[in-house]
Amino acid sequence: MKVAVAKIDKYNSGKSGDTVETMERPNGGFSIVLADGQLNGQDYKSISTLISHRVLYKISEGTRDSAAIRQVSNNLFEEYEGNIRGKLNLISVDLQTNNVIISRNNPVPVFLVTDETADCLSSDSEPIGWKMDIRPSIVELPIKPGMAVITISDGVYQAGRKDKQNSDFCVSIEALFEDQEPTAQEVADFLLNRAIRLDEGRPKDDMSVVVMLISP
Repeated sequence: MKVAVAKIDKYNSGKSGDTVETMERPNGGFSIVLADGQLNGQDYKSISTLISHRVLYKISEGTRDSAAIRQVSNNLFEEYEGNIRGKLNLISVDLQTNNVIISRNNPVPVFLVTDETADCLSSDSEPIGWKMDIRPSIVELPIKPGMAVITISDGVYQAGRKDKQNSDFCVSIEALFEDQEPTAQEVADFLLNRAIRLDEGRPKDDMSVVVMLISP
């Protein structure tokens, strides 16, 4: 199992609002979080870090991924009176069940690659923290050689869209996997550099790419 991260801050901003954290699971495997947090409509690094740490702490105590996200969301709603919106993607490789668990509280899709085919996981999903009882969108699949899970921030997904440039991620990802057997880092760097090009070298938002790859 390989994990790679590629990130860049919004152009001329000085700091990123995105947070990426990873943790070994108590019964084997690991979990990795990509979070983006807003308080009263403004991006805050402290909020995305708070969300990441709390979710991973719940998992470290043995809480299931979906329950951990729901509990953290409810707690944030009560603490901040509904003024937080946290976009969250959580990828877990659970060696107790030999499954990959993909959890989304984010309108941005997650991309799943199996047998050189890229699927866009884009079911309805909403950020955490702004109301009670928000549930993640979850996909759980057996670990499979060659499988890749790619999660991106909205800065990567929306890159170039204001200029109506092509943003078909599935086509780009499939082409990358068809031509070669890329490493996790090569995939992450390729997608980040693609997004930077689409924004003409000046990222309009924080950009983050996380890739989890099971070696073939």
